[in-house]
Amino acid sequence: MGKKRVLICYGVDVDAVAGWLGSYGGAESTSDISRGLFAGTIGVQRLLKLFKKYDIKTTWFIPGHSLETFPEDMAAVREAGHEIGLHGYSHENPSDMSMEQQRDVLEKTHRMLTEFVGKPPRGSVAPWWEASKEGAQLLLDYGIEYDHSMSHHDCQPYYLRIGDTWTKIDYTQKAERWMKPLVKGQETGLVEIPASWYLDDLPPMMFIKTAPNSHGFVNPRDIEDIWRDQFDYFYREYDEFIFPITIHPDVSGRPQVLLMHERLIEHFKKHEGVEFVTMEQICDDFKSKNTPVPGAAMPAKPRSM
Repeated sequence: MGKKRVLICYGVDVDAVAGWLGSYGGAESTSDISRGLFAGTIGVQRLLKLFKKYDIKTTWFIPGHSLETFPEDMAAVREAGHEIGLHGYSHENPSDMSMEQQRDVLEKTHRMLTEFVGKPPRGSVAPWWEASKEGAQLLLDYGIEYDHSMSHHDCQPYYLRIGDTWTKIDYTQKAERWMKPLVKGQETGLVEIPASWYLDDLPPMMFIKTAPNSHGFVNPRDIEDIWRDQFDYFYREYDEFIFPITIHPDVSGRPQVLLMHERLIEHFKKHEGVEFVTMEQICDDFKSKNTPVPGAAMPAKPRSM
């Protein structure tokens, strides 16, 4: 094995109240909204303290709703030097929205983050990782350079392909109607930093009444073992890899999960070649070594909209 180079990044999705409005089924529950208020304040501040302790710069994907509901706490994220990216307005499911609705949300949140940070956002995460068929093209139109919503790989960035098509099964038709392969779409210059449900704190450790598989009482030490095993496997099998972790202040702002992160960070730091970086740093590193294929759809220039 050669010299190791491992880029670890924390992506923090500040779902907070927006998560209950758009995805978790808590819009009618004062109790669930209260949990969102915890996430946007206490949870955020605890994560900022964690990252300051270990001198780690991270990437925060902030819904427009969270930005406007928790202005002081989001300003603290900005002032701490963390990268800030797009994550919808009210954590809306893009696949349920019309093209006009998607464009309106992106237009508003892109403008909000540009004004808040002082420069256009470079990255985006689709709420609930449900990217629409049109979503990637919209990101290209707005000059977004990387996405963190898809899962073609788990430890290597890649250029995203858009417009793949596939045939769904319809048992009312003859079998020959659906026995067709996936058809690949167009290559792009949009960098994909892969997302993984198996490196996400929320599904196993957050109680959601409407989601029977998210009971929220999994022992963080079990999740710690799963995440550590993934890291250890990649470290054994790859000289270079990325390790993108997705967390939420709703979950990782809780004491038992914060202690899990401390143990994992200590484990990672024991390994040669490990760096903690932002997602925009991963994007820049990948683009410096990999050129999009000829004819690839490229992101528009920032501020060109």
